[in-house]
Amino acid sequence: MSRLLLVDGSSYLFRAFHALPDLRNKAGEPTGALRGVLSMLLPLRTSVGATHAVCVFDAKGKTFRNDWYPEYKATRKPTPEDLIPQIEPIQTCTRALGWPVIVEPGVEADDVIGTLTRQAVERGFEVIISTGDKDMAQLVQPGVTLMNTMTGETLDIEGVREKFGVPPERIVDYLTLMGDAVDNVPGVEKCGPKTAVKWLSEYGSLDNIIAHADSIKGVVGDNLRKALDFIPMGRKLVTIVTDVPLNETLDELTWREPDTATLIEHYTRWEFRSWLRALQAEAAPLPASGEQGGLFAEAARSASVSAVAAVTHEQAEAVERSAAHREAYECILTRDALDKWIAKISAASLTAFDTETDSLDPMLAQIVGMSFCVTPGEAAYLPLAHRGPGVAEQLPLAEVLAALKPWLEDASRPKLGQNLKYDMHVLANQGITLRGVAEDTLLESAAWESDKNHDLDGLAKRYTDLATLSYADVCGKGAKAISFADVPLEQATAYGAEDADVTLRVHQQLAPKIAAEPGLTRVYREIELPVQEVLWAMERQGVLIDAGLLAQQSDELGRKMLEIEQQAYEAAGQPFNLNSPKQLGEILFERQKLPIKKKTATGAPSTDEEVLAELALDYPLPRLLLEYRGMAKLKNTYTDKLPRMVNPATGRVHTSFSQTGAITGRLASSEPNLQNIPVRTQEGRRIRQAFVAPSGWHIVSADYSQIELRIMAHLSSDERLLEAFAQGEDVHRATAAEVFGVSSAEVSSEQRRYAKTINFGLIYGMSAHGLARSLEIERSAAQSWIDCYFARYPGVARYMEETRANARAQGYVETVFGRRLILPELKSSNAGRRQGAERAAINAPMQGTAADLVKLAMRSVYDWLIRDGLQSKLLLQVHDELILEVPESELALVREKLPKLMAGVAELKVPLLAEVGVGANWDEAH
Repeated sequence: MSRLLLVDGSSYLFRAFHALPDLRNKAGEPTGALRGVLSMLLPLRTSVGATHAVCVFDAKGKTFRNDWYPEYKATRKPTPEDLIPQIEPIQTCTRALGWPVIVEPGVEADDVIGTLTRQAVERGFEVIISTGDKDMAQLVQPGVTLMNTMTGETLDIEGVREKFGVPPERIVDYLTLMGDAVDNVPGVEKCGPKTAVKWLSEYGSLDNIIAHADSIKGVVGDNLRKALDFIPMGRKLVTIVTDVPLNETLDELTWREPDTATLIEHYTRWEFRSWLRALQAEAAPLPASGEQGGLFAEAARSASVSAVAAVTHEQAEAVERSAAHREAYECILTRDALDKWIAKISAASLTAFDTETDSLDPMLAQIVGMSFCVTPGEAAYLPLAHRGPGVAEQLPLAEVLAALKPWLEDASRPKLGQNLKYDMHVLANQGITLRGVAEDTLLESAAWESDKNHDLDGLAKRYTDLATLSYADVCGKGAKAISFADVPLEQATAYGAEDADVTLRVHQQLAPKIAAEPGLTRVYREIELPVQEVLWAMERQGVLIDAGLLAQQSDELGRKMLEIEQQAYEAAGQPFNLNSPKQLGEILFERQKLPIKKKTATGAPSTDEEVLAELALDYPLPRLLLEYRGMAKLKNTYTDKLPRMVNPATGRVHTSFSQTGAITGRLASSEPNLQNIPVRTQEGRRIRQAFVAPSGWHIVSADYSQIELRIMAHLSSDERLLEAFAQGEDVHRATAAEVFGVSSAEVSSEQRRYAKTINFGLIYGMSAHGLARSLEIERSAAQSWIDCYFARYPGVARYMEETRANARAQGYVETVFGRRLILPELKSSNAGRRQGAERAAINAPMQGTAADLVKLAMRSVYDWLIRDGLQSKLLLQVHDELILEVPESELALVREKLPKLMAGVAELKVPLLAEVGVGANWDEAH
């Protein structure tokens, strides 16, 4: 894994200056800070084992925070006179040691580090931040650790909580309350660490503290109320910004070769004799950047050895604190106990079931244990693969699976779980097919309240009064995290059995709510539960890719990117880093004087994709940059990455489909995401050529035609739209004829294009301004066409107005099938957000209904393939399209039957139409 080491150079130099005595060379020049900083930097290159690294220093002068608050750091003492002459040598020697160095004018080192941390986390890097600054604790998250070289302290998420009394996500609140005297940021007077922690523990967040300010008694309560006006600014000032423009990219932050000549020169001048002798005597190069060694590596090894014991001790306390509801939990360790539970679950009308595993990858996960619950409060955990000292004898895995297989595969034994699709994979890895899935709390939650999160911890908080254990409570976090297989049985039983218990309790709360709503019952029972098995089968099947073709495409993309880079240099009049927002901003807005469309949080002109797309309409350089970014995304996300994701056991790529990723019910694909492959460019479409069929087989694609327009016709009951679809007309041509007042035969290709834009634009709530921009026409002309459209299609106008009104009144809209799409921003006091939610309210029923139809089609097609014993398999679902793998012997049958099945899943006021394509690969079939 790539590892980024971020050193807070400014923190280093001030701490070194104040920590060491007044050291000087024979010329009387101060050397203490220089010696101290180099003493901390020298071992880091070999001890941390980072692949990427940078030392960040504050630049001279004011920063953007001074623009927000002129008094920021106004009371800070001037830099000590003896430190000033050491700063430049510190930076020079740091570079000479092979460290990349960043000194960003107008930006604090904290914000540079925050930005690089965010970028690194997004790319899957592990990040280590070396600093003594408590503010940096707000950056800690999974994969991000703080390291203090002066004290030897390392802080992961749990370490931050232990040190400060609050988790990383509350550090900003904590700092805001206390203020920062050094930076002249006022907080709440007399609110120190204890009071801040007390308030945050009691109220949960700064916002909630503010909401309850009137109820906080005493002098400190009065002080809080006095500070309320400044708190928003205080919070802004102590929050590390993570999107500042930088000249350097992550890929540039790799180790350099040491500049020995410069080091010898400085070691000589500053009289660092021992380092000078070592450098002159050293014949071998520095260890490679990936090597481990030194005190930090030794500490990491020690932590790894003691992690189980440390987590066991800490989590034993957590178990004890909230163990009241776990008294009836049982750990199954004997065959008699197992037989009793098999009898119990076999007789039960519904059993909550869960697996614990050693991996989050469903195709690779192996069972560590199982849990069962048939009555709230009475649950059991069955350990199967725990290890380590103190773990009691467990029943043999093979024996247990053989005993449980009849129940697991019995469709007449109803089972309940939280995301049972995952458990289906885990059992399939053991040769067992889970049947009898009757209920799933993940899908119940998504049906009942589409706008909420649906994880079990969140459901437990909303629907039970239990103080539940989290996975981190028993396994720890960050560097201290252990595998569930290493969790002692007492804690594993408390956690595993509780999962089954809580799942049953949540179901008992949600089931009657859904049953009381016919529409939600239909969505849950006729759409979501049935399609879960289809998605499992598709994930299990995977898709075949041509890795060689992807490698070839990757090379071609790389060459094209180089060509575009040269064209961009010519358009800019100079070379520059195309991946640097700062350099790009300077060229676009300072040198070429292009209009600034919007700004970032720091006040710099934005160069995001939306801005470039707008500028690309009139200027060549933004167009080139968009083209470059598009190709870079294709290369990094698909052509380079997909071959590495082939499962070695199956030879295929296995994506994961989520049913709960969007309030509209649309499926989401991840690891890899196969739904977002761009198809508007030739390069994007070519990636689909790498999704291939085996020899003797074909890829078949079936796509609903103009599905959302047909749904609009159904929902609006507009007579002209209904007639156009009933007659099988080209609806865009028909719209053009209506809007432009000509016959269908007289509609030009340009008019049809305009009508198509209007049709789809209005579905997505496009304004006259948006339509004008899309068609490159005057806003008045666009408004005229919209007015004409609504005049000719009054049913559409009526539907939109009624939908807005109903959405405002209810807070949600519904699909044709009864799916409830909750839009919280409909109640927002922010006009922009409220209007955005109203636009979404118009589109959501169409998008949601389309999602429902596709899921119904998937189930219909899957059932047919299984029922008739066909070899053809469903592979993927992308938007309104189903992709299958079909043998030559079944091709004619599938081409005939597939569109009929898809068209017949529901009766709308207009006919549904599915079109089928066939090819050797996905691109040919689409």
